[in-house]
Amino acid sequence: MDKSELASDPSVTDPHVADPGAYVMKKLPEVTLAFWVMKIAATTLGETAGDLFAQTLKLGYFLTTILLFLIFVITLVVQLRSRRYNPFFYWTVILSTSMAGTTMSDFMNRDASAKYLSGGATSLGWGPQGLGLGYPAGAAILISLLIAIFVVWKLTGQTFVIRDIVTFRGEALFWSAILVSNTLGTSMGDFLSDSSGLGYAGGALLVGGVLAGLLALTRVPVVPNVLLFWFAFVLTRPLGATAGDFLTKPVAKGGLDLGTVGSSAVLLTILVGLMGYAHLKERRS
Repeated sequence: MDKSELASDPSVTDPHVADPGAYVMKKLPEVTLAFWVMKIAATTLGETAGDLFAQTLKLGYFLTTILLFLIFVITLVVQLRSRRYNPFFYWTVILSTSMAGTTMSDFMNRDASAKYLSGGATSLGWGPQGLGLGYPAGAAILISLLIAIFVVWKLTGQTFVIRDIVTFRGEALFWSAILVSNTLGTSMGDFLSDSSGLGYAGGALLVGGVLAGLLALTRVPVVPNVLLFWFAFVLTRPLGATAGDFLTKPVAKGGLDLGTVGSSAVLLTILVGLMGYAHLKERRS
């Protein structure tokens, strides 16, 4: 076993772990520019693919949410059972949380009104058509849930620095936060695109500007980088949501009308290529 793969963080000897030596390899990637490029690609694909299943294929928000959540569970089990960082496993879970987050957000916030259904349709797929909570109420619920996860995370004593997460409990908390943050990010992106008046491109530019501000704050010593990371992680999801809508929605609504199928295929090709590059780089390191 290569010593460089072993965790140096004190949490390796966390008393909450029954057998610390059985789970000490780092399972999560280093946060680099490539990390953020892949995150944006995965979250944008999550938006277009979620809409592909729910809207283009007309499975509906409810049935698609169940299907994509099951896919998330399967990919998560594979990731948790892996003994070391594997880019394909890790980014597949990120993608599955983005897809599931898309339809979970839509199911929470939307309903079967003409505003969200095209062509005069009165229903979309099998099952309930949506809770219709609206973006503010849906976001409030998700923010509360995300805060609760972080409070529990803090109480367990696990590190928030993802490169130092080396325990099963820490990784489980990490993925719980990812699922909720990607769902919250979808709600934020849809609000910017649909309700704020900014439109798809305007919403993407706004989120991009905020992310640039966070990048500038990394130069400020008093601002914790861990806090900036999590803000950025949440905000890259609405960036992906608005970018995905910009690619797929009709020109009349401010989009490019490339469709969910074509956009998803292109984004999937890009993401798989990036995962392949990351895998080769990981094997050489």
